[in-house]
Amino acid sequence: MLATILAATSGDVTKAGKAIGLALGVGLGAAGAGVGIGLIFSSMIQSVARQPELRGELTGIQWLGFALTEAVVFYGLLGSILAFVLV
Repeated sequence: MLATILAATSGDVTKAGKAIGLALGVGLGAAGAGVGIGLIFSSMIQSVARQPELRGELTGIQWLGFALTEAVVFYGLLGSILAFVLV
C-alpha cells in the first residue's frame, strides 16, 4: 500500500522539487548579482572620492561591470527554467 501511495504522489513531489530548484536558482542568482552590483557602485564612489578627475574614465568601466554582473541573473533564470522544463 505504501508503494501505491508513493507512486501516486511521485509526480507531485517531482513538480514541487523542480519548483523549489527554479526558485533557488533565480533567488541565488539575484542575490549574488545584488551583492556584486553593490560592490561595483561602492567601489565607484570610493574611487571618485579619492580621484575625482578620473570620473569620466571610471564611469564606462562601472556600467560595463554592472551589465556583466546583471547578466548573471538572466543566466540563473535561463538555467533554472531549462532545468525545470527538461528534467
